[in-house]
Amino acid sequence: MLFLGLGILLLALKYFEFGPVAEWSWWLVLSPFALAVVWWAWADWSGYTKRKAVEREEVRKKARIDKQREQLGLGTKKPGRR
Repeated sequence: MLFLGLGILLLALKYFEFGPVAEWSWWLVLSPFALAVVWWAWADWSGYTKRKAVEREEVRKKARIDKQREQLGLGTKKPGRR
């Protein structure tokens, strides 16, 4: 997302001819978009995206279970205790 934001910022600066970016090559201005595509391709290929999604689900699941335990008056389960 960082590359995409940087690309939009540089594109706006180039389009409105603001500051030194106005004199930069279009290749340089558009390069963050290419880097974003490469990042997304790598993240999908390597499983990074799926791993992060699973981690978020686990956190949500644990929070839901803890909330239900709290509502039942059982408290949260402590590690190493049965």
